[in-house]
Amino acid sequence: MTSQSTQAGITPSSDQIRRAPKVLLHDHLDGGLRPGTIVDLARDSVPHSPEGVGGAPIVQLPETDPDKLGIWFREAADSGSLERYLETFSHTVGVMQTRDALVRVARECAEDLAEDGVVYAEVRYAPEQHLDGGLSLEEVVEAVNEGFREGERAARRNGHRIRVGALLTAMRHAARALEIAELANRYRDLGVVGFDIAGAEAGFPPTRHLDAFEYLKRENNHFTIHAGEAFGLPSIWQALQWCGADRLGHGVRIVDDIEIAADGGVKLGRLASYVRDKRIPLELCPSSNLQTGAAASYAEHPIGLLRRLHFRATVNTDNRLMSGTSMSREFEHLVDAFGYTLDDLQWFSVNAMKSAFIPFDERLAMISDVIKPGYSELKSEWLFQQTASTRGSTVTED
Repeated sequence: MTSQSTQAGITPSSDQIRRAPKVLLHDHLDGGLRPGTIVDLARDSVPHSPEGVGGAPIVQLPETDPDKLGIWFREAADSGSLERYLETFSHTVGVMQTRDALVRVARECAEDLAEDGVVYAEVRYAPEQHLDGGLSLEEVVEAVNEGFREGERAARRNGHRIRVGALLTAMRHAARALEIAELANRYRDLGVVGFDIAGAEAGFPPTRHLDAFEYLKRENNHFTIHAGEAFGLPSIWQALQWCGADRLGHGVRIVDDIEIAADGGVKLGRLASYVRDKRIPLELCPSSNLQTGAAASYAEHPIGLLRRLHFRATVNTDNRLMSGTSMSREFEHLVDAFGYTLDDLQWFSVNAMKSAFIPFDERLAMISDVIKPGYSELKSEWLFQQTASTRGSTVTED
């Protein structure tokens, strides 16, 4: 007879992938807006004079039709032009400058992730980028937290469950890292689960912000660092050995420290061995990595090798709008490229949950009570399908 373990080796369907409980650790709030929301918020971004006469919208979009705007974002991100890629964020950040806008964007983020089967997510954003409308850093954080809570409640009403934690990001080219780290620490029990730095790696090493990382370590707080996406091994080494990062944002370039011989043998360098031995989580973002040139195709993405070598690899979306992706789509691409099964998807999901910045007992409960039962249910569906297809036949057992 077919066993459950045998069935687990069958390629999952798109519907099963969507229904599978997924965990997301690397997702940018300003990279995941709905195109229709951008159009609405841009239309509302009209300055008012003391006489109450409005002017032209502050945010000028390249398209005002939501469908066409969504296509524009994906094409701009795929263009290979850094100027066009950065322009995409000027539009999303531009419409996220008021309290109501931040609440709406955060609420819809939680709803969209829950609809896609994500049960736990850590979504990051840079508070310092949302001050143009007169908000304070604290008001930005409180608005986003309020939106996430509203989104969680809305998802529950729609039959989904999700928990969302915020990561506060400091821009590595700026000089506010310590201030943002202190902000993350003040809100650590109020919806913020950790800290991050982001932005161009080349020329802006993480060591420029050592005071922020030292502060967070003294406060026993969690942080991840964008490293090893574009700049390579020195970025990873500094993030770990100088700054003490708990996780690596991307970290895909760790493969530069792995040698593959002609006979298929693999040799890990000192840094790669350290990352694997210490179980340092890699926040891998396949679709985004293809856009930035870290891999030429999904089949050539280093995640296949890193999975095979048992690194603490996780799958993430990075910027859902710019990449036209979701967690389900990321998994679908990997299933197509590597023949992954439900067991593999569960492995990635458990890896991510183990690496989350919430307390151990809560991570364990999510794994034991949500993730593993969810995948077990999907793996057992063949039993009922087989019963339906073999009804009337004779089944014998030894």
